[in-house]
Order: sequence, then structure tokens, then C-alpha cells
Amino acid sequence: MGASLPAKEANLFKLIVKSYETKQYKKGLKAADTILKKFPDHGETLAMKGLTLNCVDRKSEAYELVRLGLKNNLKSHVCWHVYGLLYRSDREYREAIKCYRNALRIDPDNIEILRDLSLLQAQMRDLSGFVETRQQLLTLKPNHRMNWIGFAVSHHLNSNGSKAVDILEAYEGTLEDDYPPENERCEHGEMLLYKVSLLEECGFLERALEELHKRESKIFDKLGYKEQEVSLLLKLHRFEEGERLFRVLLSMNPDNYRYYEGLQRCLGLYSENGQYSSDEIDRLEALYRSLAQQYNRSSAVKRIPLDFLKDGKFRDAAENYIRPLLTKGVPSLFSDLYPLYNHPGKANILGELVLSLEKSVKTTGGYPESEGKEPPSTLLWILFYLAQHYDRCGQYDIALVKIDEAIEHTPTVIDLYSVKSRLLKHSGDLSAAASLADEARCMDLADRYVNSECVKRMLQADQVALAEKTALLFTKEGDQLNNLYDMQCMWYELASGESYLRQGELGRALKKFLAVEKHYADITEDQFDFHSYCLRKMTLRAYVEMLKFQDRLHSHAYFRKAASGAIRCYLRLFDCPPKSAAEEDDEMSKLPPSQKKKLRQKLRKAEARAKKDAEVKTEEPSSTSVAKSGKRQVKPVDSDPYGEKLVQIEDPLAEATKYLKLLLKHSSDCLETHLLSFEVNMRKQKILLALQAVKHLLRLDAENPKSHLCLIKFFHKIGGLPSPVTETEELVWRVLEVEQPTFSQLHKKSLIEANNIFLEKHKESLMHRAAVAELMYVLEPTRKAVAVKLIEDWVNDLVSIDGVRGAGRTWKLKDCISLHKLLEKTLSDHDAALRWKLRCAEFFPFSTYFEGTRSSVTTSSAYHQIQKTPENGVVNLNTGENSALPSSNGRLDKLDTLKDLHI
Repeated sequence: MGASLPAKEANLFKLIVKSYETKQYKKGLKAADTILKKFPDHGETLAMKGLTLNCVDRKSEAYELVRLGLKNNLKSHVCWHVYGLLYRSDREYREAIKCYRNALRIDPDNIEILRDLSLLQAQMRDLSGFVETRQQLLTLKPNHRMNWIGFAVSHHLNSNGSKAVDILEAYEGTLEDDYPPENERCEHGEMLLYKVSLLEECGFLERALEELHKRESKIFDKLGYKEQEVSLLLKLHRFEEGERLFRVLLSMNPDNYRYYEGLQRCLGLYSENGQYSSDEIDRLEALYRSLAQQYNRSSAVKRIPLDFLKDGKFRDAAENYIRPLLTKGVPSLFSDLYPLYNHPGKANILGELVLSLEKSVKTTGGYPESEGKEPPSTLLWILFYLAQHYDRCGQYDIALVKIDEAIEHTPTVIDLYSVKSRLLKHSGDLSAAASLADEARCMDLADRYVNSECVKRMLQADQVALAEKTALLFTKEGDQLNNLYDMQCMWYELASGESYLRQGELGRALKKFLAVEKHYADITEDQFDFHSYCLRKMTLRAYVEMLKFQDRLHSHAYFRKAASGAIRCYLRLFDCPPKSAAEEDDEMSKLPPSQKKKLRQKLRKAEARAKKDAEVKTEEPSSTSVAKSGKRQVKPVDSDPYGEKLVQIEDPLAEATKYLKLLLKHSSDCLETHLLSFEVNMRKQKILLALQAVKHLLRLDAENPKSHLCLIKFFHKIGGLPSPVTETEELVWRVLEVEQPTFSQLHKKSLIEANNIFLEKHKESLMHRAAVAELMYVLEPTRKAVAVKLIEDWVNDLVSIDGVRGAGRTWKLKDCISLHKLLEKTLSDHDAALRWKLRCAEFFPFSTYFEGTRSSVTTSSAYHQIQKTPENGVVNLNTGENSALPSSNGRLDKLDTLKDLHI
């Protein structure tokens, strides 16, 4: 570096490099300017100055200087290396790799460039190149431990585990006395465990177990050693040894469910589907009875038998498990037992059991067949459990009675208000649910979780402005909205985006959904620093697991929701593109003067509000933007806070396709992915891709009403297309002619016949009837009345849910709302939609959508009175953008009710 410079300037160049590495950028720039005064065309100095400027956020100057330096000295590996570092800082990894390769052509043995190149290859999953680079590093520096480990890991990632094992064994052969220095022994133990896991992955189980036993004294992680050993014993079917070791592990941690599962596997008493014979149940019961005597303080040993016991034995075990937890007052008891509600008959037993406990505590003050008296709080937690039980069974009126009784018993327990809020949400009264959640929040203003629950309820009720202000209570002073973004608060952004989408504000919805997508891109980038760190610290097993996690990162539910939301926004933009300014002026000119005046006033207010928000943001204190070093950190200003530019795009379907490709790659087993693929490709006239989506839908769930809807709509659309003209169109038609007979639903049947057969098969399901009715209208528009009658003729009978007789109805609130929209918009029958709304208001009395008699939108409703009465401490829900925040002191106005409270 700087070889072409005189000695004085060469030393200054070394100072530039050192200043860059120690982040003394001003010093480095000063030294660079000194050299450039004498040698203005020195390429390496120009490149280093550009790299330094990049670190002080002067990117455009940085790129100009680096390119100029490269132009002046194309044969300098330093210039190419610096150019690669510049691209790497901007996450242009492919361009950076090209620059590194050019640098290596000039200086093929430069270790720094090779190391940087290997990190980028690991990041981009260029595994064959990663292997080559790591081999070259090892050849150049064979006495460096990290090079051996990196070479082994590269082969492991490249699906060559046996070669990785050979490399690790060769590395062990280089150690003196087969043992590393004292300060590296912990890392060496991690490397040995990694080697054993590699042997296990390659299928060399006996060799792996032998190696593990041989190296026991050198492995410091004793728990990891035992878990690895028992995993190998289980795979080798050495169940007796495995049983002994699992019992040792249980003595170390008797609440680890995986150890109990492993013990059951060793005893031949484990079933993947949870179904056991009577003999197996008896053996399992005896096993857990003996374990319970040994580990009497373990909750897992008492909870697990509830999964396989039945009838009377289940009731006795459940009672023994539930009683102490109700006495102790464990709010999470219902969440713990929630999976049992999916077991036939167990929901009924649990309900009857807790009801009997309630009756006994109310009458005698204690549990049945118990002489001792229970504390008053026991009744509270019994009522708390029963409210959630009836909520799970769909009996919202009884659930609300129970939770109100619990609140009357002890009005200071926050969990009661949170659960009541959840009950109201499930029953369809989202406004009242938000009100109750806010009341719970005001009872403890320091609880972030309760605040988050409140924000979530407000967003579900489409109170976005109030939800945003409430969420910002737990952010730092200054640019609070950016704090939520910086914290990667994805649940908030998703809920906010869904709310904006429901309200038709597509720009703001897209802003939120794309923010979540950006978080996932940041998480992908965050792995970069670990490529060198994990090899240096020898956390190899965790490193490989992290890389596997990153490879499936975009299959996470949050990303799937964000991508789906963005695609739905783009579909709406395609169907109803935003109007241009000229079109809006034409429409305004057609309005009467009174409406024109109102519209202008509305627009003026919106502009004033936006201007005020912008002023508030610029006037925010700048103290938060000053770093500890005293340097001002200027945050980039969001030029499009409301997403207005996001909706002004020429091709919404092209944008939707970007996210659709990610969903198809990472979430191909999800039904919604292929439903969106069908919608996008039908609009793009991509017939074969739409056909592919239909085939995937039928493969995943052929009986789903949405799959049937897409199938019939697809072939109905195909039937209405003109005859093929071009060779491409003729080829598409030939493919369709070959593929159509492969669908069993359409084999030798017309579309109308297939639709009728589907109805006969699923006539007991409301949503299947709705799909058939919609297709009936699509195929034969003259039969709209028959389609409407098909929906209206269905009766909402009481049914048994999970063994609870008459626990719920066959109709679900969400489905009924979908049907109302179908009648109102698709079938365009307003009278039928009104009849359906009145009918559903009777079945869902708490629903605000259907204006039920007990919902908050009805003036006679008790919950409406709760919202209007200030003494309940509930914020008025009719809030706008400029509404004030709820009281920030958490004052409870009903303090008089607490005067006689004795603790």
C-alpha cells in the first residue's frame, strides 16, 4: 500500500489506513489531503479518502473519489478492495464480490481480501466459492485455528459433512498432546460437540457415540454432552441406556417436556398423534405416578397425564392439578389447559369440574370433600377461568356474566378487564373491547404488556390515531414514530396496516406492510457480522442453526401477513386506480355548490393538519440526535409519511408479483399464497400460472370452498376467451385441453354440474353454500334469486363443540360478515343483505357490525352506557386525529367502591 509514494507520504498513507480502522476520520482526511496536495492523481490515496468520506455520510463524493482513484490505478489491489468495501457498506454484495475477485487477480495471496470475500460468499450462500476461498486461506495460514474451522464449516454448508469431519480430525492432529492451550479449552470442547453432531448428521451414529465417550473429559458443556449422548442412544435404539440417561436429565430439570417425551420414546409409550390403547394409558399412568412421587414440585409431571387420560381418571387428575393453582391464583391456568379443548369430551369435563368447584366454594367456602376453607380470591380465579371457558365454547353471554361477577368481587384485578376486553372482541363488539382494554391500561400505566394489549384492541376497532398515541407512551422522547420503527415493532405495524386497509387508506397500509418487509431485510443483513464472530468464538452449532433459520426466515408468519397485505393493497390499486388531479377537478365541478364548499373545507383542514404535523416533527428537540461523542447524527427525513407516493405507481401488479414470488418460494404450503397467486395471475392474463395456482390449491385442500371457487372461476373465464391467434396462444390452449381432464371434479361434467355436486357434498356448511351461490350467479346471472335463497335457507342450529352440548352455533361471526358483503356487493341484493343483517343481529347480539341489541352501537345497550359514562374511566371512542390522550395518571374514578376492601 502506498508503495509508489516517497517515504514521508507512505507513512502518511499508513496513517490514513490506521485512522480508518480506529474511526478517526478527520485525522485520516487530513492526512489524505496532505498527500493529494503533492500527488493529486495518486489512486490509492483517492480511494482511501473516498472510503473515509463514506463513513461520514458523504456517499456521492465517496463514490466519485473511489472511481477516480481506480481509474488512475486500475492495477492496484487496494483500489479494487476499497471499491468492494464501498459496495459492501451499501449492501451491494454481488458487486462487492466482483471487486474482490478483481483485487485477487492482482494480489492472489492477500489474506484480508480473501477473508472479506469469504464473508460475502457465506452471506450470499455461494457455497462452492466459499469452500474454495476457505481452502486458499488455510493454505496460506495453516497455523491459524479459525482457518481450519472455517474450511470445515464451508464443507458442512456445502452438504459435505464427511469431508468436514476429516478436516476437524486433521486440525486435532496439529495440536500438541492432542489438547489446545489452556485459554482455548472451552472453545475446543464446543468444536468436539460440533464434530459429533456432524457425524450424527452424516449417519455415522456408532462412530459419533464412540467419539463422544472418548472426548468426554475435554467437553466442558456437560448438559450439552448428555443431551447429545441421549439423542444418539435413541437413534441407535439402545433404549435401556437412553432411559437411564433421560432419568438423569430429569433429575437435573424435572420441568423439561422434551425429557419426558424422550423417556416415553425409550419405553415405547410415545405416539405422534396422541392416541394410545388402554394398556398404554395404564402404563403411562403408572410411569407418571412414580415420577410425581419423585418430583413432587414439578408442574410438568402433573400436567402431561392430562393429555392421555380419559373420562373419570382425567377428571380426577385435572381436579388435582387445577385446585392448587386456583388457590394460588395463577392467571395463566386457562392458557395452560387450552390445548385440552381440542380433545373430544374434555372441554365438557373441565367445565363441569370448575362449575362444581364454584358451587362448593360459594356454599361452603371450600372445595368438595375438603375441610379447610379457601381464601376469598379462590372464587375470583374460578370465575376468571369459567369466563374464558365459556368464551372458548362460544357462549359469550354466559362468559360476560361470569367476568362481570368476578369484577364485582374484586374490581382491582387488571387481568379481569383484559379478559373482558377479549370476550367483547370475540363477540363482535370491538369498540367496547377497546374501551375495556383502555380501562385496564389506566389501572397500571407502567405495564408495557397491558398497554400493548390496549393498542391492539384499538387497532382492531380502527381507532388508529388513538392507538398510535397510546403506543407512543412507551417510546423515547423525540422522534417517537421512528422509535416504533427502530424497535421493529412488527405486530403494531401489521395491525395498523390491516386497519388502514379496512378503511381504504391504501397508501398508509402499504407504508406499514412494507416497513415489516424492510425489517426482514434488516434481519437478513444482521447475520453478516456473525460469519466471522462465530468462527472466532467457536459457537459452531449455534452458527449453523442460525444460518438454517435465516434460510427459512421469509416463511415466518409475520412476513407472510405483511406480504399478503401488500399484495391485497396492490390488487385494490389495480382494480380501482387512484384518480388524477384533472379527474378530481372534473368531478368537483359537477358537484352542487354546497357539497363543493364542504369538500374544499375538508381538504383545507387535511392540509392544515399535515402542515401542523410536519412543524411538530421539525420542532422536536434535537438532543436525541446527538451521539455520546458529541457528533450530531442526522436522521433521514421521511419524504412520504402517508404513503402517497406508494399508490402513485404505474403497474401495481408488477409490485405485487415481487412479494408473490417470495411467498411462493418460502410459503408454498399455505393456501392463502396460492389464492393470491390466482388473483394476481388472472388479472395479468397469465393463464398457465393461474392454472398452476389452481392445481396447488386443490393439492392442499380440494374441499375448501375457496379452492372450488377458483377452479370453477378459472375454467369459466377460459371458456369466455376468444379463439387463439398466435402460436403462443395455441400452445396455451393445447396445455389447457390436456390439463382439464386431469381434474376429477370436472371429469365429464359441465361447470354447473360440478358446482351442484359440490353443493350436495357440503350442503351442511354455510361457507360452502356461499361459494356455490356465488358461482351460481357467475355461471347463470339469471338465477340470482336462487343463489340468494340458497344462503338464506340455511338454519343456524345449536351444535356440540368439544363435548359441550349446545355450546355454540354452526355460524361464525367472521363467516356471517363475509356473507353479508357477498349479498351486498357481489350479488347486489340490498334487500337480502338487510334481511341477513337483521337475522345475524339476533344471533350475534354483541356484534357492532350487525348492530346487535347488546352492542355498543345500540343506545339501549349497557356497554354503550359504559362508553358514555365518565365514572367508568373509559375514553370516549369517537375520537379523531386531534383527540386528546386518555388520562395519563391512571386515576380510577370508582375509588369509593374500594373503601371497604380488606386485604
